[in-house]
Amino acid sequence: MLEDLKKGVYDANMRLPQLGLVTFTWGNVSAIDRDKGLFVIKPSGVEYDKMKPSDMVVVDLDGKVVEGDMNPSSDTPTHTYLYNHFPNIGGIVHTHSPWAVSFAAAKMDIPAVSTTHADTFYGDIPCAPALTKKQIEEAYELNTGKVIVDEFERRGVDPDAVPAVLVSQHGPFAWGPTADKAVYNAKVLEVSAEISYHALQLTRDETHVPQYLLDKHYYRKHGKNAYYGQNNAKSKSHAEHEK
Repeated sequence: MLEDLKKGVYDANMRLPQLGLVTFTWGNVSAIDRDKGLFVIKPSGVEYDKMKPSDMVVVDLDGKVVEGDMNPSSDTPTHTYLYNHFPNIGGIVHTHSPWAVSFAAAKMDIPAVSTTHADTFYGDIPCAPALTKKQIEEAYELNTGKVIVDEFERRGVDPDAVPAVLVSQHGPFAWGPTADKAVYNAKVLEVSAEISYHALQLTRDETHVPQYLLDKHYYRKHGKNAYYGQNNAKSKSHAEHEK
């Protein structure tokens, strides 16, 4: 079942230690087949160097295991909730990458202070509130998904334009149209967190990029007039204006 998706999710999970985003087993990637209403996720607590594509677990959108000999990631209820409430995402990554966790521990958004950030995230990366004692005791991972979605709705943030979040005192989640893109966004999240941390150490002045610079860098990669790279709408014609 979903053998190609299992292989893709396995490969995406294996990129986490390669990119320096996980320590030990502290991370997971999933990806969804929207037509089938099923997603594939890493098994819980399995070391990366011992993991195989066949170890990936298939789960439905009610959070029930459909196929797999291992227990799915303990964060499966969070992934399930995000897939059910953010309908455009195709892959999700959760890590405990240290720079992002630093902002989560401080209960701070990651501010958009550089074009590195603006290329991927259209604004600050929100930090959702810490869960209450009741939320943790009742359904910790499910309520983690709920506080993420509630925070995006409260702020009016588009999860497609800002494909990442921090959960206070916990860590980052990132997503994208595919598992590979979600991993990419998780790495950019971590790099942006490190840049923002150092910027905040160097100055107490306002460091946010101006709106016009945020617009320029985000939309040159995204949207109908994007021109960054090889295959966007105006990738070839853009150079003509630079002569």
